Amino acid sequence: MRQSVEGTLTELVRINSISSRTNDKIISYLKARSEALGLRVKLLPYSDERGIQKTNMIALAGIMESDFSLNAKDVELALVGHTDTVPFDPSWTTALQLTERGGALYGRGACDTKGFVAAALIAVESVDLTKLRRPLALVFTADEETGCMGAKELVKANALRARYSIIGEPTSLQPMRAGKGYCLAEIIVRGREGHSAYPALGASAIMRAARLIHSLERIGEELKNQTHADFDPPYTTINIGLITGGTVKNIIAGECRFTLEWRPIPGQSARRVLDLVEQAIADERWRDSDFNCEIKPARIDESVETLNDSPLVRFLEEATGKRAGTVAFGTEAAQMQRLGAQTVVVGPGNIRTAHRTDECVPIAELHMCVRVLARAIERFCL
Repeated sequence: MRQSVEGTLTELVRINSISSRTNDKIISYLKARSEALGLRVKLLPYSDERGIQKTNMIALAGIMESDFSLNAKDVELALVGHTDTVPFDPSWTTALQLTERGGALYGRGACDTKGFVAAALIAVESVDLTKLRRPLALVFTADEETGCMGAKELVKANALRARYSIIGEPTSLQPMRAGKGYCLAEIIVRGREGHSAYPALGASAIMRAARLIHSLERIGEELKNQTHADFDPPYTTINIGLITGGTVKNIIAGECRFTLEWRPIPGQSARRVLDLVEQAIADERWRDSDFNCEIKPARIDESVETLNDSPLVRFLEEATGKRAGTVAFGTEAAQMQRLGAQTVVVGPGNIRTAHRTDECVPIAELHMCVRVLARAIERFCL
């Protein structure tokens, strides 16, 4: 007997798949469901930075057994969802028990993105896969919430090539055809410690960092000169979200660290900000030959854009009744783009409820997502 989308989501939410854990249990569930549908499954395990095993999964339909090798899978359409979730507050005692209230389903991952994953499974179940003329893939990744690390492993392995991909994220079922990149770097400014009563004997790393941060404020204004009208705000943004320095109040600070975040618009290299920061550091060294600064890039994810006239964009606009937009938050679109795909991000639920206690997905959107994905499979693969 076929599962309902609500029943599937109940089972997915029941599995605790926060990013700090292995995702083996949810992958085992998805593998069993996919194989029951007749899909051929490939598991791609890797170890995260803490040595915990994680697994990406690709399930294929409409491809010959002889073609089912790691580096030879050209698919027409990939439906992509991540299996991990952010942690939840222990006081949310029903986080792993899907509950219905006011026309919505509540639980950790309900909209980010287990709702989409459930909808994808049910959509595939509703299609006669024996009639596929072009290959379809379900792609379930690990560690999206910690930097799209699972998707990056797929890119490193060249695990598949896709013409089109639909990436599940909570967009209230509005297709999102473009997204800003997401980048992080730690900047370390060093000085010389000394007694604060004798400032000439030391060099304050905090004061040096302050001068550099002032330059970064100027860089932020400069970045406003290059715009992309489809975004709000329409330019690359920068932010310093963390800063720490010094040891005690009466010692000249020997070191100051801060985290720089920037979100580049399409059409601008993700490394543009790094280039500007390096020039600002060079300017400081010209003024102070003893200026000591190090940049440690931690994440450089490029922006992504699929053009308005893409068949995928046009189809999803028609299927959802909503005009395509753009997002500023990070997704796996950049990685799927590197795997050859024209990519659109869409899914049930609102991003404003994701990552919160009482995360939820509207039931009506969940069912509509099933219909949209089933139509997408028919449009691009039958």
